[in-house]
Amino acid sequence: MSNIVIGKKIAKFRVEKPGEAEAKKAEAAAVVALRQDPVSNVIWMHEKLERPDVLIGSTYKIKTPVSDHAMYVTINDMILNEGTEHEHRRPFEIFVNSKNLDHYQWIVALTRIISAVFRKGGDVTFLVDELKAVFDPRGGYWQPGGKFMPSIIAELGHVIEKHLQTIGLIARPELDEHRKKLIQEKRAEFEALNKQTDAFARGHFPEGAQLCNKCSTVAAVMMDGCMTCLNCGESKCG
Repeated sequence: MSNIVIGKKIAKFRVEKPGEAEAKKAEAAAVVALRQDPVSNVIWMHEKLERPDVLIGSTYKIKTPVSDHAMYVTINDMILNEGTEHEHRRPFEIFVNSKNLDHYQWIVALTRIISAVFRKGGDVTFLVDELKAVFDPRGGYWQPGGKFMPSIIAELGHVIEKHLQTIGLIARPELDEHRKKLIQEKRAEFEALNKQTDAFARGHFPEGAQLCNKCSTVAAVMMDGCMTCLNCGESKCG
């Protein structure tokens, strides 16, 4: 075995794991094959993707009781690989417009950050949970229909979630047939009793319904000694 002489100072080194060299060769071969095959050369969102002249988008109106002016949220999408089997619609930028200048600074900062995350690509659905978890120290507010919003930022998170569900990036939550049947039975039974009242009750759910801790909707009723939500089916009794 011959000796190897190193003539300069070692500044950086790395231990190569068994099979790592073969894995790198296989990855390089896959990249070459992908570039040679025009059908499989799929375009994904990344920070170097240039903005086209025209984007499609949707505008959502947010009207809260804590402000005299409504907020209009516009989310523009980019269509990747249009006309192919790999066509995808992904969010590219977001704008928020309002006459209320009290929120101007944080609106500009927030929309620029969210747009940067959209353009970065990858899984951007985490933004929904992060925004929905923001609480206003002064207290939240109730939407028409009995849904509680902890803050304006949280409602912005709900708007983004709705948009991502529309373009297919997030799956819409659906109840199974057993839970739907249970909700119908519990709702009919509770409406037959008709003995509870509540200030926040609306026409969508029976009078006397309480706030559900899971979906933040005034739709939880006491049935058989257990609180059951008539909106999402959440029940501590299983």
